[in-house]
Amino acid sequence: MSEPKYGKLYLIPNFLSADNSDDFIAEMVRRLVHHVKNFVVENEKQARALIKRLQLQHPQNELQIFLLNEHTTAIEIPKLLQALENSDAGIISDAGLPCVADPGSALVALAQTKNIEVIPLPGGSSMIMALMGSGFNGQQFAFSGYLPIDKNPKIKRIKEIEALAHRGITQIFMETPYRNNQLLSELIAQCNAQSKLCIACNISSEKGWVRTKTLAQWKKNLPELHKIPCVFVMGN
Repeated sequence: MSEPKYGKLYLIPNFLSADNSDDFIAEMVRRLVHHVKNFVVENEKQARALIKRLQLQHPQNELQIFLLNEHTTAIEIPKLLQALENSDAGIISDAGLPCVADPGSALVALAQTKNIEVIPLPGGSSMIMALMGSGFNGQQFAFSGYLPIDKNPKIKRIKEIEALAHRGITQIFMETPYRNNQLLSELIAQCNAQSKLCIACNISSEKGWVRTKTLAQWKKNLPELHKIPCVFVMGN
């Protein structure tokens, strides 16, 4: 049996904050995905909110939505190819760019093995925007994702991140928003007081800010980060 004919897979950027204006998403993106009606998404409610703002040609009740998130098993990934059978499809992350700190990469990896055309579209990335605003080395950097939850592995990882940052390899990492305050306290407790940390809080939002200080300076004036989307950057 021959393989089905597949359409193109568009990687569609999302807004970073609910108060981003409509033109945060480039007009080129809207034009390229205007015809798409099959979507692989991390969260249906947030994806439909983006689709509504993109004003695509198909009404919402004609769309096909397929879920791909942290609960999707490896066995379920191949089934998502049906979104691309004889049709173009798009991947939508909860915020920012698909496949960057996002499970969408699993489908893209499979699409690459099938010679499906993958089209990444430009948009905002909180990680890259935090790096831009940090003042740290943008020639050599790494995204470490989320740090371990358990205390001992977390401390070990923090020490590794600090050592790499001191070597000039900028380190970008995140935490679940309700644990942001604890992470900042842990960084202050475990790292050298003169180590530099950038916090990008609610980046791109009207209330957002990006600030770089030593950990000693952060300790003197702790920001309230509870349940606020943040990106942490360590460098020198």
